[in-house]
Amino acid sequence: MNLTIYGTSRSRTFRVLWMAEELGLAYTHHPIGWQDCARDQAYLAINPAGSIPCIVEDDFVLAESLAINLHLARQHLRLIPQTSGGDSLALQWSLWAATTIETPYARWAEVARWCPPAQRDPHEIAVALAALASPLFRLSAALAGRQWLVGDTFSVADLNVASVAPLLREGEMAVPANVAEWLRRCCGRDAYAKAAKMP
Repeated sequence: MNLTIYGTSRSRTFRVLWMAEELGLAYTHHPIGWQDCARDQAYLAINPAGSIPCIVEDDFVLAESLAINLHLARQHLRLIPQTSGGDSLALQWSLWAATTIETPYARWAEVARWCPPAQRDPHEIAVALAALASPLFRLSAALAGRQWLVGDTFSVADLNVASVAPLLREGEMAVPANVAEWLRRCCGRDAYAKAAKMP
C-alpha cells in the first residue's frame, strides 16, 4: 500500500506526520502550504475541500487530521486500544480535542505565542487562559493517577489531544502540573521530533 501525506508540517498535517512516524510507516510527503491548498488545481482534484492534511492510500482519499490518525491506528493495529470501549474512548478524546480545546487553545497561542512579543496584551492572554480553564480541568481530572488517557500506554488518544495543544507544556501557570507533565511525555517522543523536522 502506497501512502502519500499532503500538507506542510507547520499545519494540522503535523499530527498525521507524527502518527506516521510513530507507526514506522513508509510514505511520500508533499508539504503543500495552507495558503496554497485551496487554489492548487492539482491538489483540488485530490481533495475538493482544499484543506490540509489529506492522505491518499492507493485509491483511497481521507481528509481531517484526527480522523486520519484514527484510521491509521486502526488500520495498522497500533496505538489503538484493543477493546471496543478503549477504541470508543480514543474516538471520544479525539472529538473532544477538536470541539472543546482546540478553539480556546488557538486563541491563547495566537495572543501569547504567535504574535510578536511587543503585541502580546496581558489582558488578552488572561482572557484566553480563562477560556482554557474548564477544558484543562477536565483533562487534569482524566489524567489523575495515570500517565495516559486510555489504558496503560501511549495511544492515538494521547497523540490527537496533545497535538492540538502542544505549547501548553511550556509551563504556563494555569496549566495543571499533571497536564504539563503528560504533554512533556507526549511531545518528548522520538516520532514527534522527527515530524517536527519535516517541511
